[in-house]
Amino acid sequence: MKLACLVLACIIVAGPITTNAALSCGTVNSNLAACIGYLTQNAPLPRGCCTGVTSLNNMARTTPDRQQACRCLVGAANSFPSLNAARAAGLPKACGVNIPYKISKSTNCNSVR
Repeated sequence: MKLACLVLACIIVAGPITTNAALSCGTVNSNLAACIGYLTQNAPLPRGCCTGVTSLNNMARTTPDRQQACRCLVGAANSFPSLNAARAAGLPKACGVNIPYKISKSTNCNSVR
């Protein structure tokens, strides 16, 4: 019984903390995995890419989440030497999504709000 109460207390205390946690780069990367060919090999824009972009935009509702998503995108962009910078910058618009920053290798994510 004491163990059950301890577990419940931990869930109650940790619940609000985890809801404010920033997105992980794993989440960002998995949502954008379908975009790799479009961004690096000039392949057609797949529907799954835009689904991921929209989903990621819907998940990043707070400033910390948007900043973390930005940092993950910048890190991912820098890991692909063959990244088409124009396609990366235009990806949100191509998918009909508005984000408050430009996707590039040099975006200052601390300024994202």
